[in-house]
This record gives sequence, structure tokens and C-alpha cells, in this order.
Amino acid sequence: MIYCGIDWAEKTHDVALVDDTGQLLAKRHITDDAVGYKILLDLLAEYGDTEQDPIPVAIETSRGLLVAVLRTGKRKVFAINPMAAARYRDRHSVSRKKSDPGDALVLANILRTDMHAHRPLPDDSDLARAIAVLARAQQDATWNRQQIANQLRSLLREYYPAALDTCATWANGLCRPEVRELLKAAPTPARAARLTRTQIQAALRRAGRKRGIAAEADRIRDVLRVDYAHQPPLVEEALGQQMLALLIQLEAACTAADDLAQAVDEAFPQHPDADVILSFPGLGTQLGARVLAEIGDDHERFADARGLKAYAGSSPITRASGKKSSITRRWVKNDRLNHAGYLWAFSAITASPGAKAHYRRRRDDHGDWHAAAQRNLFNRMLGQLYHCIQKHELFDEHTAFSAQLAAAA
Repeated sequence: MIYCGIDWAEKTHDVALVDDTGQLLAKRHITDDAVGYKILLDLLAEYGDTEQDPIPVAIETSRGLLVAVLRTGKRKVFAINPMAAARYRDRHSVSRKKSDPGDALVLANILRTDMHAHRPLPDDSDLARAIAVLARAQQDATWNRQQIANQLRSLLREYYPAALDTCATWANGLCRPEVRELLKAAPTPARAARLTRTQIQAALRRAGRKRGIAAEADRIRDVLRVDYAHQPPLVEEALGQQMLALLIQLEAACTAADDLAQAVDEAFPQHPDADVILSFPGLGTQLGARVLAEIGDDHERFADARGLKAYAGSSPITRASGKKSSITRRWVKNDRLNHAGYLWAFSAITASPGAKAHYRRRRDDHGDWHAAAQRNLFNRMLGQLYHCIQKHELFDEHTAFSAQLAAAA
């Protein structure tokens, strides 16, 4: 059997082929373009690569055009963690020497000796991979929007607290279009105090508000005219210019998050597993798409529910040495899936009586902290999701939490 290792880079890649005995059969230095990809595929074909029996490939990334080319057909592509590859390198040499062709050889030998210990990239459908791209992009856009909103909040606290008091009662705060229109009309507190009721109403209408405009304009006008401390006029104007620059970034981030959310709303319901995922309490279109993006739709990716729980970081780990033993949370995990699981468990507590009873039992009977109880609930519901997806069954409250519902009753 032949094994291939690729040390990838931005413009060029190093390729190494070894046989069962570890002997180096061939090595190439290819470019990151169509010509280089053809040289790679021709090299693999020269050493016996066929559509029915492809040569497995080890590489230190799971994305990019090179990986897309390698994943055509039935070829198994193994994304090796760079930290694990560095440990394998120390098995062959303790002098800490390193080179790109040597790293390609190390990756090929990883498959030769320990291919059973590594998981190939999942065989997800094109629709699932497209949903993953959109869901992850929407999640990144949401995080980016919140980061810019936090920067804007910190800036407003320095010179414009009236703007924060204006949106204190609104959901989403600074991310609302009404706030952005008001800040555009009055970037400094001195200008805000001179806004008329008509100007405030016009700003609310530009933001898309339809009802309660007159009452809201009166409230905003009263808040903006409260006596606050002020920065010197020149400093206040400069801070206003800085705020407008941040406001442009925030508006772009809000638009990107909304557009990507709409794209997810259109793509996710088309997936065959969408009805199963959406049947679970606490999972809507956006959060369900994030869960599907991380677990994929390759039903053979995880051998059992325990593997999925370990991948998500919801199941604990045991560290034992001699007489000492401790049970702790997992730190090496899929961070995106773990974050989605936190939101899922938080929403499920209010959406499902069984989930709420399970959470209260972990808090009251086992003495768990809030995060630990939520993680335990996520761990249980993730196992239920694995079973329902495998059997393509919808979530049933009485089957999932029969003991908790009986105890609660």
C-alpha cells in the first residue's frame, strides 16, 4: 500500500510517497495552481492511484482548493493536527531539524503507522458543506458585530452616555437601526441636545420603525436633554468623528450578519435532517444550522454517541495517576459546536419541561454550578440528537425525559 503526505504552504507544496516499509518512493515540489494539482494527480496515478482504490493523503489542513481536489472520488484525506505532526517529527529525530520535504515524509509515515488512530475528513454532502460555510460565516459575522458594538459602547461611555441611556430599554442595544440613525444625526451630545422632536421622528422612520414613533421620540428627546458631564468641545468633536468611523463598521457588520442569516434560512430547511434537528427544543434555524455545520450529515463519521459528545466537549474526562483521580471538563474540542451547545441548552431549559427538570436536578441534587449543569444537559440532548438523526426520528419529550417529567409531576 502507498501513503501520501503533503506539506502545504501558500504558494507551493511538498509531496512525499512511501510504501509499507517506510521507503521513500517519490517526492515532488508543486505549485498551488491547476498545473501543480495535475502534477500531483499524475504522480498518484503513476504509483497505483485509481478511482476504486485511491491512495490516502495526510495534510495539515481541512480546507482550500488543494483539499477540494484531493477529496474528489473516494479518496480518504486525513487532516493531521500540526501539533500532532510536530510530535511525530520528534520520533524520527531529536536534533529538532525541520524542512518542508521532511514534514511531508513525516505526514506520509503517520498514515503508514497510525492511520487507524486518525479520522479522515467526513464524507458530507455538498448541501451540508454549503450550509456549514453559511452558518460559520454568520456566526463569525455575529461575533464581529458584537465586538464592534462593544468598542462603540466603550467609546460612548467616554463622552456620550446619553446615547447609551437612549437604547438601554431596547433589545440588541447599539445594533438596532434606530440607534445608528440617531447617532448619525447627532454624533456628539451637544448636537443631540439640539435635536427637535421632528428630527428624532424622521430618524426613527428612516430606521424602519412603524408604530409608537411620537411617544418614543418624546422619550428620546427628554433623555438627550438631561444634564451630563461634557468633554472639551474640540475633544468632543474628535470623539464624534471616531464614533462615526466605528458606526460605519458596525453598520456593515449588521448588514453582513442579517444577509448571511437570510441565506441560512433559505438553505438549511432544504437539508433532509433539518426536520429532525428543528424538532428539538431550543433549536431554531440559525442554531440548528450551526449544529449541522459541525456534525455534518455523514452518519458514519462517529462510531457512537460517545464519540460525538467527546468531539463537542460536552462529556467529561478523567485524569488518574496513582492515588489521585479527578474528573474535569474537556479543553480540546470543537469550539463552534461547544458554543452552539451552550446556547442550545440555555434555550432548552425554558422550551422543554424535561430539560428544565434535568437542569434543576443537576443543580439541586448533584450540586453542579450553572455552567456544569448546562453542559450535562447539552451532553444528554446531544446523545438524543445522535440517535434521532441515525434513525431519522423526531424528538419526543416523554421519551427523552420520561424520568424527569414523572419526578416533576
